[in-house]
Amino acid sequence: MRTSRILLVEDEASLALLVKEGLEGEGYLVHHGRTGEEAIQLFKRHTPDLIILDVMMPKLNGFDAAQTIRQVDKTTPIIFLSAKIQAKDVVQGFKVGANDYIRKPFSMEELLMRVKVVLDGVQLVSNKQSELTSFPIGNSELRPNRLEVLVNNKEQVKLTARETELLRLLCINKEVLLTKESLLLSVWGSDSFINSRSLDVFISRLRKKLKSDEAIAIINVRGQGYKIVVNR
Repeated sequence: MRTSRILLVEDEASLALLVKEGLEGEGYLVHHGRTGEEAIQLFKRHTPDLIILDVMMPKLNGFDAAQTIRQVDKTTPIIFLSAKIQAKDVVQGFKVGANDYIRKPFSMEELLMRVKVVLDGVQLVSNKQSELTSFPIGNSELRPNRLEVLVNNKEQVKLTARETELLRLLCINKEVLLTKESLLLSVWGSDSFINSRSLDVFISRLRKKLKSDEAIAIINVRGQGYKIVVNR
């Protein structure tokens, strides 16, 4: 199996060294940058499997760097590391394309587990070719192995690995209410507060990507969860 490549961008030298050594100890190949500008340059040079981004960096911050990367790559997972822990900051992180958001200070055990969950999620989706390769829904078709949905059977819309897995769960449970807890545990591996907020953001992103197919609706049952329905 190919060694997973991780791009780590952190300007605090001691923390960067700790994280880099921890990741390398688990067998990952790590490229390290210190600024948002370096994040973009190293991303283009090394095509990593995962990006770990600090948020508060001089000149170009992590949010802006992620937004620039997302203009050319919609699928490579991004994990933010940040001392900015207000709900608005977490939501902003997911809006610019994050797959996860870890609050500083954190333990290496937590980071390594979240890295594994994110990378396993990418592998899980890429392995779907051995299972069902498409899910018709409304006038559209989810294609998990391609990380995309064919909206109205004509417009190819790219998804992240986590968006794909979330939509897949909703599709195979069409018209069935899935609780927030079950979705969080299945897709994020944890039902923490931050992950709960991120679920809401991901649902919003899926609605936006599917909005031109008027036959599909993702319904929020307040205080319970979500379900996808097809209007015939």
